Amino acid sequence: MNSYIKTITTAALALLLIYSAKEAVGLTQKIDSSVTIAKSQSLTDTLIVPGERVGPITRTTTKQDLVKLFGASRVVDKTIPGAEGIGNFPATQLKLDRGRSLLIVWSDNTRTKPLDVRNLGSAWKTREGIGVGTPLSELRKQLGNFKLYGLAWDYGGTVLLDSTKLSRYQGKLILRVDAAPNAYEKFPNDYQAVSGDSTFSSSNSHWKPLGIKLSEIIVVLNPSQE
Repeated sequence: MNSYIKTITTAALALLLIYSAKEAVGLTQKIDSSVTIAKSQSLTDTLIVPGERVGPITRTTTKQDLVKLFGASRVVDKTIPGAEGIGNFPATQLKLDRGRSLLIVWSDNTRTKPLDVRNLGSAWKTREGIGVGTPLSELRKQLGNFKLYGLAWDYGGTVLLDSTKLSRYQGKLILRVDAAPNAYEKFPNDYQAVSGDSTFSSSNSHWKPLGIKLSEIIVVLNPSQE
């Protein structure tokens, strides 16, 4: 009798272990699937929401979060100079394909608080469809007539968002335009007419032959307190 009971008990225990193992495998597969889906969404989300996020990168994203989202091989730390060569800032390059690469500038060396996201590839767009490569004519459709700084200096081509249709993005989004690579050689008079530390209207006729397009977007996430 004891032998019979032992046999039944052993069989029941074996079945329980097999069932538990199957459940564990199933749970692991579900976790792996969820992680894969999350990573896939991170790689395809290219929406810019000024002041809030660039794809999955938000105000609270850390360097470790980037590694989890995109993989260590795509995340490269560096240091960049500040405007006009003043100071240095810790940054992290995110190397993605199909125009989705970008650079995150951090508040300090802990790389836990992003100041802004810049060097955005052409795949990144705002809800209005504004992205690197957007021509001046399209910017005028989205913003209305606006003012911008002249070319060929540290803040050259920066768009002044105040008093535009997108004034709500002021302090959250920096847009800079530039001329075509050969514009200075082909149209030197027009180029010089809209260069330097002055503001110009986007309707100024000298912009027209220069092939002006949006060349840089900076999305501010946590404004510097300095």
